Amino acid sequence: MTPSITDSAVKAALAAIASESASADEKIQMLIEIAQGFQKKPKAAQDLRNAVGLYYRAYEMCGEEYPLLKARAQVGMAGTLQAIPDADYQLLMQAKVGYEEALPILQQLATPEEVAETQMNFGLVLQSLVPFNLARITDSIQAYHEALRVFTWEDYPQEYAILYNNIAIAYLSMPLASEREYLRQGLAVQSFEVALKHINLIDHPREYAMLQNNLGNALQYLVSSHPVENNLRAIAAYDEALKVRNPKDTPLEYANTISNKANALFNLPDDPEKPESGNPNNLLQARIYYQDALEIFTEHQQIAQAEVVIQALQDVEAEIGNRE
Repeated sequence: MTPSITDSAVKAALAAIASESASADEKIQMLIEIAQGFQKKPKAAQDLRNAVGLYYRAYEMCGEEYPLLKARAQVGMAGTLQAIPDADYQLLMQAKVGYEEALPILQQLATPEEVAETQMNFGLVLQSLVPFNLARITDSIQAYHEALRVFTWEDYPQEYAILYNNIAIAYLSMPLASEREYLRQGLAVQSFEVALKHINLIDHPREYAMLQNNLGNALQYLVSSHPVENNLRAIAAYDEALKVRNPKDTPLEYANTISNKANALFNLPDDPEKPESGNPNNLLQARIYYQDALEIFTEHQQIAQAEVVIQALQDVEAEIGNRE
């Protein structure tokens, strides 16, 4: 098997560090920087594994002399383990332990922003471990709220939007008895709405579109005695997202939003004042959206999303057939 370019680059970097006349802390920082390069722009899963190896080498070199660099190497390693495609629970557990060990040191020695970014990623790994019963969703939400102390909407709108988005999704995944289902969904909707008070279309279009799309999803599936009203609000939210998302600049995000909007139209009467008249027009519009989304997902080889849309198209075709 021919070694990859990245493998060769790792060997060359390690050789250079071994022969460098640089001090120990400079060598550790070099290793961390090289690892960050692999982590931020991986061309293959092997790049991420190489990054883990480099971070671990840096971690070992720190000993007890360089606690801040050691914590940074742990955080880098944890973030890379999270990023490995289809990371299993063992890798996620390693990441969790890395964050837990690094955070107290960062809180003593690092900037508030570095601590907040670590708490944000720690919240994500906890959220990923909840389905395996290896973490609590409330701890994930707490980590996000800790990060929000630093990542305010005034100074860090992008992080602020992502954190509230993560908090809302965490609420939606919270296991509650069915009679309390409305509670977690309501908290999720509330989280999106809090963020949207500060994240606007002009200054933060990408984050605005993400929040509006996900608000639409939360509204659409809200347990409520007002399903038509919620679907109308969901469609309004999708329309806001579509002020940013378009087939040219953001095709996959656009396809995602129009297929979500189609789902809402499928269940919405043409005239909300006369639900008994049915929804033939909304069904036809839903079909157009599904067809457009399917074309984009297929073109971009998004197989899983394409399969979901194919099923939805079959459902809408059947419904149209039943009405004719």
